[in-house]
Amino acid sequence: MSHLLLLTKSTQSSVEVLPALALLPHHVKILPAEASALIDAPQADAVLVDGRHDLAQVRSLTRVLRTTGIECPLILILTEGGLAVAAADWGMDDVILVTAGPAELEARLRLGVGRLAQAKDAGADDSHIISASGLVVDDVTYTAKLENRTLDLTFKEFELLKFLAQHPGRVFTRQQLLQEVWGYDYFGGTRTVDVHVRRLRAKLGADHETLIGTVRNVGYRFVAAKRDAARDTADVNA
Repeated sequence: MSHLLLLTKSTQSSVEVLPALALLPHHVKILPAEASALIDAPQADAVLVDGRHDLAQVRSLTRVLRTTGIECPLILILTEGGLAVAAADWGMDDVILVTAGPAELEARLRLGVGRLAQAKDAGADDSHIISASGLVVDDVTYTAKLENRTLDLTFKEFELLKFLAQHPGRVFTRQQLLQEVWGYDYFGGTRTVDVHVRRLRAKLGADHETLIGTVRNVGYRFVAAKRDAARDTADVNA
């Protein structure tokens, strides 16, 4: 039997929020739909968030929960309408429809816990972490921190920053960035890249916006700080 936390603003029971819970032998504790509710909450195998109403507030909540370092799967309960607008940058690990049956719910819980365990095992080699010039990008938790400050990035902003940081010093044309970050099936113009770079620089701040350098008439590159470049040279010459 798993221990689940259900975050909801309604006064309904857990069964009314997600009927499939009535057919499973899990212990469910209902908490207010706010990040502070987890401070004194007991350990849980998964956190369920009631996303049936007020999607803008639910999106903010799941994003905040992700930045708290939650150590169990975060699953968002949605209606059909909510499923159409939910995006990866909301921070949840999985979504489930309110109409899902007990077998599907049980499978999602089991798979979510399993994926998290695998991610923790993979974390031992730090291969999913990119670190350069005070920037730390974690590909598993989809978080980016700059000088220990968490950056509030959209999914595409995160992907663009990650890709550039993975190839420090290498110059990419706007078309190459569209293909690598947005995908070959994206039909938007290269102006999209310029807009995302401008937003990224704003979020990096005036002291760090130069991490993303412009190569005139060519494209963009990740510019490592001088201390990082000197260290890399020393490593090569060692």
